[in-house]
Amino acid sequence: MAYAQPFPLAQPLQKTQQPTFGPDLAVRLICPDCRDPNPNIVEEFSSGDLVCGTCGLVLGDRVVDTRSEWRTFANDEGDDPSRVGAASDPLMDGIEQLDTVISFRDGGSGIARELQRAASRGSASRSERNLLQAFRDISSWCDQFSLPKTISDIAKQLYKRSDEEKLLRGKPLDAVIAACIFIACRQAHVPRTFREICNLTHVSKKVLGQCYKALEQAFNLTPGASADRNNSTPGVTGPEDLLVRYCNHLDLPANVQPICADIIVKARELGIADGRSPVSIAGGAIYFTCHLLGKVKSAREISSVAGVSEGTIKLVYRLYFNVKEKLVKEDWLKDGRAKLERLPLDTTSK
Repeated sequence: MAYAQPFPLAQPLQKTQQPTFGPDLAVRLICPDCRDPNPNIVEEFSSGDLVCGTCGLVLGDRVVDTRSEWRTFANDEGDDPSRVGAASDPLMDGIEQLDTVISFRDGGSGIARELQRAASRGSASRSERNLLQAFRDISSWCDQFSLPKTISDIAKQLYKRSDEEKLLRGKPLDAVIAACIFIACRQAHVPRTFREICNLTHVSKKVLGQCYKALEQAFNLTPGASADRNNSTPGVTGPEDLLVRYCNHLDLPANVQPICADIIVKARELGIADGRSPVSIAGGAIYFTCHLLGKVKSAREISSVAGVSEGTIKLVYRLYFNVKEKLVKEDWLKDGRAKLERLPLDTTSK
């Protein structure tokens, strides 16, 4: 089964077709004595001979036995499935996936270290070793960020494609990996901000942005997050995507997040806080919703979770407070969940 290539290039490169050589399948082996058009050729692996089953003429010797080299003592027929090794990794296609581990116990002579160095040099090429090291770094950083294996696999696919096409030649390895993880989070609808990725990987925001732009243009990815875009567009990060994580870190009740999302959607329709970053809008909307529902959280607590300043959060809050009658639904006021009197006028006191 042929699988589609992940992350195809926006403008495929014109590559010269290399001639391929293979066996001529039109040639048919027959016995020179029998000359039967439908030969009965038997492979005797026990003796390593290729024999004509009709007359017994030996047509070839030293036949390689391609069957399994072990015996199975299971009750059922077939090979022992417990001895076939681990499943092959499609990301490692074309790379030897079997490893040789050399023990460290050498009695203090230092031979083990020399053998390990020689084995690492002869086992794989430099490009393969760099690819394996990048895969290990991606898995390690995703584990530190508590990201699922799906995102790790997407980031590995993206890194392998960028390495094959030589898109980010000369860029630091950490920056390329950080950009791949950032894009993988957006593709899997688990968005992370630039600041969070930079804090995790210790890569500057400028270099991360350069690598991200290069990958975005090469693979025709969806543009980055914008506060005035509709969140239904795939691959676009909006403030609604950040609410679940922020509310969980703030230990807020379950009813805060959907009300806060409705307020953000309504404010976007009215054109309020256009041009602000999704992180700022999410922080200000949570601050507004917490006071509206009586679940007060200080601007300092929200700032530590969202990673924006308290002044930015209060600025978005003031924009929402000026049109609070349009943002708050009548149903919330009737059932007593929300009260406009709870919204403070002077945010500097909080």
